[in-house]
Amino acid sequence: MAEPRNEDFLDDIANAEAEEQEAELHEADADEIELDALRAERDELRDRFMRALADAENARKRSEKDRREAENYGGSKLARDMLPVYDNMKRAVESASEEQKAVSAALIEGVELTMRELVNVFTKHGINVISPAVGDKFDPQVHQAMFEAPVPGTKAGEIIQVSAEGFMLHDRLLRPAQVGVSSNPG
Repeated sequence: MAEPRNEDFLDDIANAEAEEQEAELHEADADEIELDALRAERDELRDRFMRALADAENARKRSEKDRREAENYGGSKLARDMLPVYDNMKRAVESASEEQKAVSAALIEGVELTMRELVNVFTKHGINVISPAVGDKFDPQVHQAMFEAPVPGTKAGEIIQVSAEGFMLHDRLLRPAQVGVSSNPG
């Protein structure tokens, strides 16, 4: 049997050391890859967390806005349904002649008090009366032109008759004031 040479032994040691270094490098690379994967996962989770936090904040703001709108405008259907009651009471008071007012003073006064109370309730809930006057300028934002007529002594676009008052609920139009408008040229 031949004896191993010193060179072969040294080669074996060098190869073993190289393999050991390569294994350490491979292990370091694996650790670095694992660390990079963990960093990427952390960044993804942070991003998802921040998005979820932003979504929750947006939902909170949206629900607060919806709550305020429901509080301010939730009764708009009821308010719209009450407007004819106001109109009828106003017509009843306006249609009474002086003779009828004298004979039925208590009744007329009761209708006027009821109408005043209705206006107070409207005001308490943010409903305001739009009362245009003859001669005011027509505003399509709050007025509805029921007819146009050429009336001498008026300018085009002036209100010549008020058929019904309008109403605003806070900053929203419940019903436009119904008016007649002058159509005089120039």
